[in-house]
Amino acid sequence: MARRVSALFSGGKDSAYSVYLLQQQGWEVVSLLTVIPSDDGSYMFHHPNARWTALQSEALGIPLKTASSEAEEETELDDLEALMREEDVDGFLSGAIASDYQWSRINGICHKLGKPLYSPLWRKPQRAIIDDMLDAGLRIIIVGTYAQGLDESWLGREITEDAIEELSALHERFGINISGEGGEFETYVMDAPNFSSPIVIDRHDKSVSRDTGTYLIKEASLGRRACAR
Repeated sequence: MARRVSALFSGGKDSAYSVYLLQQQGWEVVSLLTVIPSDDGSYMFHHPNARWTALQSEALGIPLKTASSEAEEETELDDLEALMREEDVDGFLSGAIASDYQWSRINGICHKLGKPLYSPLWRKPQRAIIDDMLDAGLRIIIVGTYAQGLDESWLGREITEDAIEELSALHERFGINISGEGGEFETYVMDAPNFSSPIVIDRHDKSVSRDTGTYLIKEASLGRRACAR
């Protein structure tokens, strides 16, 4: 039976792909919920480019609801719960893959609200998930790097098969998670099969400090399809 869900949406690959998967199964994703932290010290949520989920919402044709939050654990959870409490849905959707910290806290909120949490990527092989994302047609760029081995060249880089092979090599050398689930990197989805139009970045800034780097979108717009999919 098809269900109506609200998606916890960061604009990154995992939440975007989870929306796509449930839509492919005939579920209705009625809203996207984004908590925008005040700075990059967030315990729970993506900080770089969180406000640009609005453009993804437009491309997806799904309404976006946002809340600003201080980067403190309890404040973030309270703000997320307030967003979720307003939704008249059968349950909530998360793109969590392996983070017990994130999943347990979101699931705790769902338990309080009496609604189930759906996590279609949970505990699945991470290399397989990324391969499936590329096969489905997602275009993903890296917008934050937080681990040894991920230098400035990775900022703004699209995740391709070659990039995945390089991430696998970095996993062997430094132990990083190739899906970034350990916080090694953050992503932004530029296009997907369920986008009406691709996103075009018109202007950006990069900042790097030791093993930390961010790719900040300054101006972006919806582009045009070169041809039908």
